Amino acid sequence: MTLKIKSVDDSQFDLVALGECMIRLSPAGHGRIEFAPALEVWVGGGEYNVAYALSRLGLRTGWVGGLNTSPMGRTIANHARAVGMDISHAVTRKYDGVGKIDRIGLNFTEVGHSKRPSATLYDRGHSATAGIKPGEVPWKKLFAEQGVRWLHTGGIFAALSENTRKVVAEAVKAAHEAGTVVSYDLNFRSKLWSSEEAIATTKPLVPYIDCLIGNEEDFQKVLGYEVAGVDVEKGKLDTSAFKTMVHRVVNDHPNIKVVGTTLRGVKTALVNDWSAIMWHEGTFYDGPSYPGLEIEDRVGGGDGFASGFTYGFLTGRAPQECVDLGVAHGALLMSTRGDTSQITLEELKHIATGGSARIKR
Repeated sequence: MTLKIKSVDDSQFDLVALGECMIRLSPAGHGRIEFAPALEVWVGGGEYNVAYALSRLGLRTGWVGGLNTSPMGRTIANHARAVGMDISHAVTRKYDGVGKIDRIGLNFTEVGHSKRPSATLYDRGHSATAGIKPGEVPWKKLFAEQGVRWLHTGGIFAALSENTRKVVAEAVKAAHEAGTVVSYDLNFRSKLWSSEEAIATTKPLVPYIDCLIGNEEDFQKVLGYEVAGVDVEKGKLDTSAFKTMVHRVVNDHPNIKVVGTTLRGVKTALVNDWSAIMWHEGTFYDGPSYPGLEIEDRVGGGDGFASGFTYGFLTGRAPQECVDLGVAHGALLMSTRGDTSQITLEELKHIATGGSARIKR
């Protein structure tokens, strides 16, 4: 089946993302939270990161999630507005001054070094995004009246609460009915829910999804598809086995038009082998391979891949160009601190087309 994307002229937004955005607190450099005298403040969340990156690349994006009127909520809003993201459909609650309900979620992230891996600790319970209720977001107005070419959401948002599971179902159905392309990043997080809960929630959504994104573990834990020859802990992947699994997924769900997955081999916390593959309309496309990629901060790399290849599709690129843009953008995003992209379109095009890291003067 062909991926049919609405024209630019028929839509107010190129992409809208649905998901939670949090405040991230990190020790400087590769320090430990336990011993940190100060913490860096960053903003990010899986789906939010995609909309943010695409706005930096020149597309018209929006974000739907939960905010409150605290300085933490304003930090997220300011970060979005700085790159032109529309947040008019975000659900904003009055801050209660204590955080009993409708909090802004926090995560504490250590950037690893050598054999010590990066680590994220969540403090995101009772958040404003988890409290969004069905019927609060005017999906019909957004998709049918304003017009959206692409909706991006995923498993992290769905995992937050019973409410968000209902909201994500509401959103993907409304987008599908309006002819909006729907991408879903499976993004399994064991700290948020079990595999059984993830499968029960996600499988009913798949008929409304056009593009699935995930690594080997995501497909196992969220959709129940086993991948032979996988050792997640060692970071090794038999791509032929993965491709066999993808064929099973698309045979079971013929509405799926794109499947993308990152390939990461972890040598140390700051040196990874990095690449990706993408299935599109019956053909696999291998992205460029970056063996021994030096990393500043690996958080957000997968979102970088998702936003890179989505940019390709939204701007009419061929499938091979799309996966090349995805791999390059993920690599570039991991060269900077924080979750959201600091990459320009010029830099992305340079690396995606084989450009080097030679100094520019």
